[in-house]
Amino acid sequence: MTITLNFYATLLTMVGVLLLGRAIIVRSKFLHDYNIPEPVVGGIIAAFCFFLLYTYGGIELKFDGSLKDPLMLAFFTSIGLSADFSSLKKGGKLLIGFLFIVTGLLILQNIIGISVATLLGVDPTIGLLGGSVTMSGGHGTGAAWAEIFKKPPYNFSAGLEVAMASATFGLIMGGIIGGPVAHYLVKKYNLTLPSKTTQEKELNNFEKPEKERLITAKSFMESLALIAIALFIGTEISKLFQGASFTLPTFVWCLFVGVILRNTLQATKIHQVFDREVSVLGNVSLSLFLAFALMTINLWQLVALALPMLVILVCQVAAMVIYAIFVTFRFCGRDYDAAVLAAGHCGFGLGATPTAMVNMQTITQHYGPSHTAFIIVPLVGAFFIDIINAIVISGALKLPIFGM
Repeated sequence: MTITLNFYATLLTMVGVLLLGRAIIVRSKFLHDYNIPEPVVGGIIAAFCFFLLYTYGGIELKFDGSLKDPLMLAFFTSIGLSADFSSLKKGGKLLIGFLFIVTGLLILQNIIGISVATLLGVDPTIGLLGGSVTMSGGHGTGAAWAEIFKKPPYNFSAGLEVAMASATFGLIMGGIIGGPVAHYLVKKYNLTLPSKTTQEKELNNFEKPEKERLITAKSFMESLALIAIALFIGTEISKLFQGASFTLPTFVWCLFVGVILRNTLQATKIHQVFDREVSVLGNVSLSLFLAFALMTINLWQLVALALPMLVILVCQVAAMVIYAIFVTFRFCGRDYDAAVLAAGHCGFGLGATPTAMVNMQTITQHYGPSHTAFIIVPLVGAFFIDIINAIVISGALKLPIFGM
């Protein structure tokens, strides 16, 4: 028996999944400490329950998917609208250097993923999904590309399941290895730690009170309008490039339009984008999108792919540790700030920016503050990495192995 849920029932289920995930995370120290997202926890439990309902009750649930794509596009648009190029000045040359280091890891992750998948004799798409798509891209990017890989010429039906499993594994490992990597670097190279005077000075700078701008109905409509404009233009550009030799996924075009819109408005001083409000809209969109994506996955499709996925992901973790120690640390100055940056890179190189921030907070609480790291990592992890990653992934798909 098939039960079809309409738009409202589907929306209610999505919200219920988020509330379920939040309730469980509040009661689980492990899930809380490793920043496992609410839609991941609630979505996987819901998917398992729906699977049992289908297997033992003979009842299949079909959800209304009309919200899925708009929510995904809105999330990536919000990232673009947060990309303030004037922020580059805050990080200086080190930020530019760190961007090149991050780009190098993205390419390496895809090389490892595709190579291991090929050696194991499985679809190279699994390797790409276990590469920069989910390792540096996280759940949102993973789910977005998984939808693309379901269609020709890739026809990889288990894309979403592989993406979500890989992103969750990376998120956990990113939180586990960051601290030990930084501790190793501090001890190995006997790094000079911030003095008490420096700590007090930097703490005083952070303690300067700033008036927080309120989210109002007027400001909310302005931010929603910006997202709507970027969504419309981005989707229209995507249609124009359909069938062309150079093409990018629709969500990448929306992201790019958001970047251009944000910086054009800022340069002309027409409008100041309300970053916190745009972030709220983006986070809500991502949470609802992931809730839908996860609660509708087919868990049984992961069984046959479990071993090759595990081999790929273990290789990615080992590569991240080596890269953080021998590349990130060395090319960022070989000092205490570089060690904290290495810990942060482990966080968003395998998981997400919140994991990177937790890694750095753990280190700085023990050894002292790193003002530079807390400027650079959020700037790169919040939006620059998504822009660069989209370009790197599109380049990887041009390889002959994908038949393009």
